[in-house]
Amino acid sequence: MFTGIIEEIGIVENINRKSNAMQLEIKAAKVLSDVQLGDSIAVNGVCLTVNKFSSERFFADVMPETFHATNLSTLQKGAAVNLERAMHANGRFGGHFVSGHVDGIATIKSKKAISNAIYVELAVADELLENCILKGSITLDGTSLTIFALQKNTLTVSLIPHTNHQSVLGMKKVGEQVNVETDLLGKYVKQHVQARSSNMTRDFLIRNGF
Repeated sequence: MFTGIIEEIGIVENINRKSNAMQLEIKAAKVLSDVQLGDSIAVNGVCLTVNKFSSERFFADVMPETFHATNLSTLQKGAAVNLERAMHANGRFGGHFVSGHVDGIATIKSKKAISNAIYVELAVADELLENCILKGSITLDGTSLTIFALQKNTLTVSLIPHTNHQSVLGMKKVGEQVNVETDLLGKYVKQHVQARSSNMTRDFLIRNGF
C-alpha cells in the first residue's frame, strides 16, 4: 500500500527487454536507505518488487500484464520515474490509499500555468472516468492528486509548485502518457453497490414489501 506522495525521482539506468516483459535497473537514493529484498517500490505508480539492489540502484521485473497495462513499456534508458516506498503502518498518511495497481493510461491534452498552479488536462477512457468524482482523489504516475474538473473523456488536475518540481508530471509534455489509478475505496463501493443492484428485480421488491 502506498500514499501517492512521491519520495524521489529515480533514473532508469538500464532496461532488459523481452517480447512482453522486462527488467528495470533504476538509480535511486532515498528509497534505498532501508530497502530489503522483496520490498515493494512504486515506479510511476506501479507496484514493483525489488529482486536485487546496491547502495545506489535496484532491480525489478515487469511482468506481461503490467507491461501491457501501464506506460512502463515505453520507458527508455535515462528516463526519470517517480518512486515511493510502501507506507509504514505507523507513519503519517499524507495522500490517499494507493494500491500500485494501475487501472489504465491517460494522455496529457494540455498544460496551463494559472498563478502558481499548473492545470493539466488529460484524455481518459470512459471506463476510468466512471470511477472518478469531482474533488475526489486520483493517482497519476503514482502521484496523489485532486480532480478539479470532469468532462466527457477528460479530467483536469492541478499541480502545486512542489509537485510540479518533485515529480515526473512536471516534466511530461502534451501527448505523453501517464499511469492512472482511480480511488481504491470508490472502486470497492461501486462493486458492492453493483452486486447488490443485480438482485434488485421486480419480484425481489414485491417480496420485500415495495
